Amino acid sequence: PSYHLGNRLPLLGVDPEGKCLRLLDLTDDPRDVADPWYTGDFDQTYRDVEKGCRALLARLKARGEI
Repeated sequence: PSYHLGNRLPLLGVDPEGKCLRLLDLTDDPRDVADPWYTGDFDQTYRDVEKGCRALLARLKARGEI
């Protein structure tokens, strides 16, 4: 859940470049990745992770970082 991100920010300090994001924040559907522990829907979790990874790859390519 998104509270995990909030728990990490104090450990990381400031994040002026906004590099600490949830994976799906990079997509057109920003939200937490579905947690199969609670939903029992591993297929949805897989789709979420794939969608987020594709968005991350596109972002890195657009920035010329890969």
